[in-house]
Amino acid sequence: MKIFSAQQMRMADEATMQSKNITSLELMEQAAQQVFNLIHNRLQGAPVLIHVFCGIGNNGGDGLVVSRLLLEHGYNIKTYIVNFSENRSKDFLVNYDRLKEITSSWPIQLKSKEDFPTVSREDMIIDAIFGIGLNRPLVSWVAQLIKHLNTFRCFTLSIDIPSGLYVDKAPDDSEAVIYANTTVTFQLPKLVFFLPQTGMYTQDLEVIDIGLDRNFLTQSPGVGILISKNEVLPLYRPRHKFSHKGTFGHCVIIGGSYGKIGSVVLATRSALRIGAGLVSAYLPECGYEVMQSSVPEAMVITDDDDELAEIHLDFKPTAIGIGIGMGTNEKTVKAFEKFLKHNQSRLVMDADGINILSKHLQFFENLPEKTILTPHPKELQRLIGEWKDDFDKIEKTKAFSKEYDCIVVIKGANSITIYDNQLYVNTTGNPGMATAGSGDVLTGIITGLLSQGYEPLHAAVFGTYLHGSSADIAIQQTSFEGLLASDITSYIGAAFLELFKRPEAEGQVE
Repeated sequence: MKIFSAQQMRMADEATMQSKNITSLELMEQAAQQVFNLIHNRLQGAPVLIHVFCGIGNNGGDGLVVSRLLLEHGYNIKTYIVNFSENRSKDFLVNYDRLKEITSSWPIQLKSKEDFPTVSREDMIIDAIFGIGLNRPLVSWVAQLIKHLNTFRCFTLSIDIPSGLYVDKAPDDSEAVIYANTTVTFQLPKLVFFLPQTGMYTQDLEVIDIGLDRNFLTQSPGVGILISKNEVLPLYRPRHKFSHKGTFGHCVIIGGSYGKIGSVVLATRSALRIGAGLVSAYLPECGYEVMQSSVPEAMVITDDDDELAEIHLDFKPTAIGIGIGMGTNEKTVKAFEKFLKHNQSRLVMDADGINILSKHLQFFENLPEKTILTPHPKELQRLIGEWKDDFDKIEKTKAFSKEYDCIVVIKGANSITIYDNQLYVNTTGNPGMATAGSGDVLTGIITGLLSQGYEPLHAAVFGTYLHGSSADIAIQQTSFEGLLASDITSYIGAAFLELFKRPEAEGQVE
């Protein structure tokens, strides 16, 4: 599913009105009807008092239509107009008049702090104040209104986007944003829902089809792609009957130092579990017995006693994952530099490999094209420098990816893969993955996919999805708190099986 910017959504509206020969007022009615349907299906006429807060633009117009439909179906509602300006959109005014025609009391006007209403914990709030059209800082009393509404902690539904959020940048005041239990957004998701700074403002995202022009949606590239099962299934490479271990490549996991052999164990086991035909671990001699006993399926190559002082392979692997637990001491840095100059295999770079690169950017000239980097936030910061907000972070990462022709997987709650100015936003994963070693598992997964012949970008996107899916399946047995990185590896097979479950078998209809 594509992710659109605010400007692209406005263009989609225009394209729809032209292709379907409808007015903006008709399109507003169409969209608001879908919002009402969702609310009505959930409430089923429940006697809850619903407070609808409408701005004076088109998002407010959506709210007025929803208010009217709720009234027509017998719901107990109060509608408020948040008068933050003298300007009103034409469609807002039309729907304001339509609402007044069927209600005995006009919508309640809010113009200052003195007008703020009281809401009970058992009530419901519908937020239709700004939507995606917000493009300037909030008027002071409106910011205070939003903070006021958040204090009631009742169920809150935002139409299109929580008010106070911009679509394409971080909010001016992090407290002056509606905290929505559910956000019902139109047609396509927006990037703001998936970033650490802004994703917290909605707990549950519902994307509803409002009938925007299919040709425009198909032909427009968007600012990103939301990666779910439908997007990764075409990437899967099925195995044929006459395959053998050589068919699926020989990858090598390079890393480890005294006390940090476990990271290589996790990555090696994950590369095997994801389906690599042969996997070797290259690590210091101090890790030999640990690796041989922990992962009997792997071959082991050793170097110096406690740390890597030389990295020499007498064969050409299909793919290499390097950097985990490796350390950054001087002789390891020299070994790393020498290795890069001679390497001709596809690379996945993590942990200390990234840390070394951040201090020696000249090493990038020896990386193969489309090398995959998998930094956590601090490692990313060492690569691209400080950022002012998550949107700035993404722009700097895109520039970095373009400059060095590398694929960057920004690890997080919604891991984002970046390459060729495009974002691939992952939908799998859970808070249990905030545990030591989960990144090492991802390194092994992506390296193992590369080994099997997956293109680097596909390996990064598919691997990130399977990594999160494995954890999602695992927590059904372990809980968030009880999840270990090794559990993620154990459920990789289940994540593959989940890809091919019929929706009916899961109790869902797509």
